[in-house]
Amino acid sequence: MDNGKILVTGGAGYIGSHVVRQLGNSGENVITLDNLSTGFEAAVTAGELVIGDTGDAALLDRVFDAHDIDTVMHFAAHTIVPESVANPLKYYGNNTASSRTLLERATKHGVRHIVFSSTAAVYGIPADGKASEATPTRPINPYGSSKLMTEWMLRDLAKAGGPSYVALRYFNVAGCEPGGTIGQSTPKATLLVKVACEAAVGKRPGVSIFGTDYPTPDGTGLRDYIHVEDLATAHLDALHYLRDGGKSATLNCGYGHGYSVREVLAAVEKINGKPLHITEEPRRAGDPPELVAVAKKIRTVLGWAPRFDDLDTIVRTSLAWERKIADRDESAYWAA
Repeated sequence: MDNGKILVTGGAGYIGSHVVRQLGNSGENVITLDNLSTGFEAAVTAGELVIGDTGDAALLDRVFDAHDIDTVMHFAAHTIVPESVANPLKYYGNNTASSRTLLERATKHGVRHIVFSSTAAVYGIPADGKASEATPTRPINPYGSSKLMTEWMLRDLAKAGGPSYVALRYFNVAGCEPGGTIGQSTPKATLLVKVACEAAVGKRPGVSIFGTDYPTPDGTGLRDYIHVEDLATAHLDALHYLRDGGKSATLNCGYGHGYSVREVLAAVEKINGKPLHITEEPRRAGDPPELVAVAKKIRTVLGWAPRFDDLDTIVRTSLAWERKIADRDESAYWAA
């Protein structure tokens, strides 16, 4: 059977745009669906862009009717954890209810495969700071819960004869495409590498460390940082796995080791060539001392082989993109 087109929801966003770029480079026929609420038209470097909402059933029907879509890669979601706590229904509405609509329409139109953008937030706070796919799922915020509910829908739909799927549970995604063609311009970003690089170019006055008394080597939180290009490659590996008849699977996406907040900030200072203004604040509620992936399964199941497992590379690519934004480079795009 010939492979059809790929529908990428949220393909104008940070991670989705990196996947769209790799899909285009590999010769896939891509349709991006994005409402551009946090994404950028300029970030879509391959295929066709349809502007609209993932929860719009009538629009989805038109897209599926117009294109022979074989696979859906589903990124469209709200992703800010504190906002999910303050406005949970926004997250259940977009991340869960809209996902249900997408799955319903995709199944009706005969889509065979789904690759889903999930999150390590489904684990909550693992007792030992390590999370494998067998670790109990105990999300502590609506963001994690909203993503876990979609995983459940995928599982139950596949058992009922619906599309096969791979759900990828991301750890801390960072970095930008090394050639500088696309990057992370997420408005009001909260991820540490992005925030620190914004501070390095003067967009922010400084950066805060929340908690310096954790039971870790330097007292600050440890996280598993994965370069966005390696994460994007995992989606293409998942696509090939499913097309080759692979069984539905849920897989961690991380490197299997962590860096502390202080180590990340030191790397930004080294690569930027000047110190950051750093303040130390109390711990934030819900922040685990350590959250690192046990990530052997993805290598075994998908044959995934990361190429950018290096903190300096992650920071260097992030900082290069941040400088383009600060300089209003014509080849960059930025949040207003």
